[in-house]
Amino acid sequence: MADGYLDGNVLAGPLSELFAVDVTAVVSCCVSCGQTGPMALLQVYTQAPGLVARCPGCQEVVLRVVSGPTSTWLDLRGAVSLRFLTAPDQEG
Repeated sequence: MADGYLDGNVLAGPLSELFAVDVTAVVSCCVSCGQTGPMALLQVYTQAPGLVARCPGCQEVVLRVVSGPTSTWLDLRGAVSLRFLTAPDQEG
């Protein structure tokens, strides 16, 4: 764990229970600085109740995931959008 965080790949397990796609490949856009990139590049901190994922560009919180015995909370207020590819990417 470098600098106290893990990379966004740690989100794959908890979010796979909510989404039917590999969320580490989903492209997020930070509300604060506008940086875009796959969720696998987010910096995920585990020293809290749940997971806190921060933007690697500006360190603002992009998302939070907290799981309890009967519910999971997903806070995405730090993301402008999440882009899910539904067909092979044709962008060059």
